[in-house]
Amino acid sequence: MKLAKLSYGFSLLLLLSGLSVVSTANATSSVWQVTDGKNSIYLGGTVHVLTTDDYPLPAEFDRAYALTDVLVLETDMAKLDSPAFQQTMLSQLTYPEGQNVSQHLSPETYQQLTAFCESRGIGMQVINNFKPSMISLMLTMVELQRLNFTGLGVDKFYNNKAVVDGKPLGKLETVEEQLAFIAGLGKGKEDELIRYSLEDIKTLPTFMVDMKTAWRDGDPQALEDLAITPLITDFPDIYQSLLVQRNNNWLPQIEAMFSNQQTELVLVGALHLVGKDGLLEQLQSAGYKVKQL
Repeated sequence: MKLAKLSYGFSLLLLLSGLSVVSTANATSSVWQVTDGKNSIYLGGTVHVLTTDDYPLPAEFDRAYALTDVLVLETDMAKLDSPAFQQTMLSQLTYPEGQNVSQHLSPETYQQLTAFCESRGIGMQVINNFKPSMISLMLTMVELQRLNFTGLGVDKFYNNKAVVDGKPLGKLETVEEQLAFIAGLGKGKEDELIRYSLEDIKTLPTFMVDMKTAWRDGDPQALEDLAITPLITDFPDIYQSLLVQRNNNWLPQIEAMFSNQQTELVLVGALHLVGKDGLLEQLQSAGYKVKQL
């Protein structure tokens, strides 16, 4: 299993939410046009892992891609795929010699983890040395692969298309910054993270069907109920670090795009776009006009 894919695993469960102040009466997709009255950019909410049956993607993504000069993603996907970065990721998400995950979990949680891994044919020797954030990613990806989520996600699809088309690529954060957020997931709450992940996996088949339907239809309320509300309730710290903090880091970069001569399509995990702390509401509050395609 590629580590580049693993880096998106937990984020996949946190993709989508709702935005009450943006009109969605005629919602058709998770793509928005944002304008300052003179210039526009396009923001697309993505799903990082899909099945082959999910293609073709909603037409609004192609429409926005055709209208723009630059594609901006969360991070540099070529570097994300590089062997050097994968090795760095391993080193940061693995315990040092002499430590293993059993020392950071309660006996009950470790037993639950062992039982689940055995049910999926995963030997504990494979994951014992990984930190809980990495284990959560691994288990999520294993389960998604069992559900045939082996196709390109929206980000990777358009990254590849931009490379072929010669369209310039931009990024909102470095792979090192993204890894730092992942490495910090559940820190100090390792037991809760593993137990939450194991429970979450039980509902993953239904969740993914509902989530993809809501994402494809551009249904903010359904997305909020599915993803953001449980995250705030169960892991408010992760909500702050994985979403709010990063959104706040990205916002000035996005606002700067209105003053250049190019038109950008910005693709990020859809949870970053919507909700009370999302990019769309922050942009609208700053005076920009937001319109769903």
